[in-house]
Amino acid sequence: FEIAAGASIGVAVYPRDGADRERLVSNADLAMYRAKNDVTRAVCFYESAMDETARARRALATDLRQAIDRGELSLHYQVQTSVPTGATCGYEALLRWTHPVHGMIPPAEFIPIAEENGSIMAIGEWVLRTACRQAASWGNGHKIAVNLSPVQFAHADLAKLVHQILIETGLSPKRLELELTESTIVADKVRTLHVLRQIKALGVTIAIDDFGTGYSSLDTLRSFPFDKIKLDRSFMADVERSPQAKAIIRAVLTLGRSLDIPVLAEGVETHVQLTILQVEGCNEAQGYFLGRPKPIDQITGDANIRNDQLVAEEPARIRLSRQA
Repeated sequence: FEIAAGASIGVAVYPRDGADRERLVSNADLAMYRAKNDVTRAVCFYESAMDETARARRALATDLRQAIDRGELSLHYQVQTSVPTGATCGYEALLRWTHPVHGMIPPAEFIPIAEENGSIMAIGEWVLRTACRQAASWGNGHKIAVNLSPVQFAHADLAKLVHQILIETGLSPKRLELELTESTIVADKVRTLHVLRQIKALGVTIAIDDFGTGYSSLDTLRSFPFDKIKLDRSFMADVERSPQAKAIIRAVLTLGRSLDIPVLAEGVETHVQLTILQVEGCNEAQGYFLGRPKPIDQITGDANIRNDQLVAEEPARIRLSRQA
């Protein structure tokens, strides 16, 4: 065997960084973790900002564990629209946390904390149950899309949990769509695909999220029959000025048609972007141009529109938003 050993070193200096042994070791430990997370540096010196950041992160983690009981979590819903017709296809449930002191905390900030300390399990279950319960009250067949964290696949029986929530809330399985990123599958492909097959057997649809940014997208699509491909928003951000981005979008749409998998483009923010998707034959779209995330009380009226009204009314709504 040939073993290559490496080290990450954190340094704290007396008396600037601590007047006693415990404080010096603690601060050196903080610096060491910074070195571990920075691939360009093997040695890091302690800085007071580290302590402040770590303390704030620990405080948020503590508050996050109590967020459900305190009623601080809520769901906003973003519309998903048919590109050819303008009809509403469904909504994606997006988690929001209103901190009693700091106000609205961005998901990009608190979701990693929840995944690190394990509270994502309880939060993920709350999101799934709440989204299914609220969607079940809508008077139509619109789908509700819910994101799954990679950590949730460590659940002893995720498929059983999904089944229980569907029974408890009365939501039809065909109206629930679960989204997961490719990194979730890469982490433990055999186990993840087994769990996904169990969930799909319930009648729930599965979408692969952030497509085009993973490690082995084609192999992933070959390994599991996904019901939808969600094209990562980064491609839409560049499509108006980048021929390469447009070529990738065209290639993904062609791939989706070949595999008979509908493609939803995320991050649609302009009329030009939507027009490009129409020309290229994209199935569905989602983004600020079509609708921003809204709390349940603001979308219930839209959700209760009868399906036969959607095709006629939704394009008019899109035209109004273009004029605005």
